[in-house]
Amino acid sequence: MTFNPHTTADRRAMLDAAGVERIEELFVAVDNGGRFPTLDLPPALTEMEAAQRLAQLAGRNRPATDGACFLGAGSYRHYVPATVGQILSRGEFYTAYTPYQPEVAQGTLQVIYEYQSMVAALLGMEVANASMYDGATALAEGALIAVSSSRGKRRIVVSGTVHPGHREVLRTYVSGLPVDLVELPSPTTGFATTVEDLRPHLGPDLACVVVQYPNFFGGIEELEAMAEAVHGAGALLVVGTYPVPLGLLRTPGELGADVVAAEGQALGVAQSYGGPYVGLLATRQRFVRQLPGRLVGVTRDTDGQRGYVLTLQTREQHIRREKATSNICTNQGLMATAATVYMASLGPEGFREVATRSYQNAHHLADRIVDVPGYEMVLEAPYFNEFVVRAPKPAAAVNAALRERGIVGGYDLGHVDSALDHHLLLCATELNDRAGIDALVAGLPA
Repeated sequence: MTFNPHTTADRRAMLDAAGVERIEELFVAVDNGGRFPTLDLPPALTEMEAAQRLAQLAGRNRPATDGACFLGAGSYRHYVPATVGQILSRGEFYTAYTPYQPEVAQGTLQVIYEYQSMVAALLGMEVANASMYDGATALAEGALIAVSSSRGKRRIVVSGTVHPGHREVLRTYVSGLPVDLVELPSPTTGFATTVEDLRPHLGPDLACVVVQYPNFFGGIEELEAMAEAVHGAGALLVVGTYPVPLGLLRTPGELGADVVAAEGQALGVAQSYGGPYVGLLATRQRFVRQLPGRLVGVTRDTDGQRGYVLTLQTREQHIRREKATSNICTNQGLMATAATVYMASLGPEGFREVATRSYQNAHHLADRIVDVPGYEMVLEAPYFNEFVVRAPKPAAAVNAALRERGIVGGYDLGHVDSALDHHLLLCATELNDRAGIDALVAGLPA
């Protein structure tokens, strides 16, 4: 952005308009310690020295693309076709903001429309919005769709196999609302939620049950049976998912889900130290008016030409504030474009191939690991490309030994529950070749 300096006369005019003599008077509400803190800063650097220092610091990072990586747990290393970056760098997409004026934003609106169409097909739903901030907030918004559609039911039951970070975000979302959030414990054996686990919590005040497919531990749960039980109690089923397995698995919509949310990072979005990512959110047509965020529709103009517009707009600038469904999603337009280009580039066959290779690599990895003395598969449910392994020593020690060999190991489940400190959540994608798998197996400490 161009810098516009203010003259002395400009500053005087602004101070007079604000009713103060000096600019410092505008900050009197801030504590003195906060206004004038003592900063222990190193000596100033020249531009050349600063660039060298930053490069030196950046060189200490271990990007996921550098060597073998078996860490997933919600953020996945997938190949991103060159077309994604090429199209994303075009100025029309790179600088575009919310397309409130359709007459000057047809390209952006069409991309969003294509995104919505592909997401709805991928998740097996009837309508999808124009993206959310990330998978965690999308799941929380999905649960609130169920509450707002339930005519007074205020209880949400969350499976213990839902991503811990997503559960935490949902907890934050409902903390100021008259909602009863019931969180089932995270399992320390089996690592899957069953219909029988849910039955004691089904009742007339239940708005929805939130589950994950595949779950955080990689297990593929009996989603269809869960949907039948939840619907039998008069509630809705909200499902969090990860898109790549849906290249092979039946979609949540086919299995009875009412609302589906997903973290879309795997769809052509770089891992980028944890963000920005993009949240996918889709639902049944009957809940479309509770769907937060933007929704693009297609229509005809006065000349009969196809045109794209924002429709059913539910933000404060469009409808009464108390009816609005605003949320944090604006900055995800570029990431949604990346997901659109990725899905369009791969197509159904390419997407299926990514899923197939991820599945095969993970199962080959599991087969190799169980042959190592002291290592045991403990995930009882079928799995796609993530699974839990019990190690003979703490997961932190296993990962440290692998790191010495330049290998990024699995997720230490001791972070979820201290009782799981000997358990690793391992992941493989299409980028994990046989040589990398052999190196991991050879590097596992006894």
